[in-house]
Amino acid sequence: MAILLIIDTALEEAIVALSKDGKLIAELTNTETHSHASFIQVAIANLLESQNMTLSELDAIAVTLGPGSYTGLRVGLASAKGIAYTLQKPLIGLSTLGALAFAAIKLVPKDIEAPYQIFSMIDARRMEVFGAIYDAACNPILPEQAIVLDESKWQQLIQQPTICIGNGITKTKDFKVAQNVLYHDTLYTSKELVEMAMIKWNAGQFEDLAYVGPNYLKEVYIVPSK
Repeated sequence: MAILLIIDTALEEAIVALSKDGKLIAELTNTETHSHASFIQVAIANLLESQNMTLSELDAIAVTLGPGSYTGLRVGLASAKGIAYTLQKPLIGLSTLGALAFAAIKLVPKDIEAPYQIFSMIDARRMEVFGAIYDAACNPILPEQAIVLDESKWQQLIQQPTICIGNGITKTKDFKVAQNVLYHDTLYTSKELVEMAMIKWNAGQFEDLAYVGPNYLKEVYIVPSK
């Protein structure tokens, strides 16, 4: 019976959760983006205490690798790697865009039949999104990438009925398409993260602690202080 610690600080809301045998048993969230770093360790301690558990009882640590906030991704991964290394437990890496696709599957209307595609989008400022397209089984069709959206690019990507999900969809609603497009301005929850983590746990798909890093999808630009 696997006990997993889930850490997600990639987006606006941070999530720290515990799952047992694929079921969510406890979670804490934080909506103050700039305080994710101070939230994580306290949340982990409080969750474990609420379940009368210790860190040593964990079987693995799962963490979102991105894409998302540069700072958030570093904070979450550093905490997850530190715990995994100290306890010598497996580290499971999760995709935020993949989690959106898992959430979208649950929102598909019953009258829409495959083939259809899921377009996961995270706002990357201006007319750019971090995006990926998946089929009805959440298998990637278009790999994760930074996409600058315009009418021409949109027409190219939407070649079949599409479920669009994520906080990047507001940039696409004015684009015209011939296909049926549904929009869900929502994000994933801890339940989708647990679902994905268990799939990787059962498959033995773990990250190499020495080499795993955040999936930024584009270069990090640091402005020198004046």
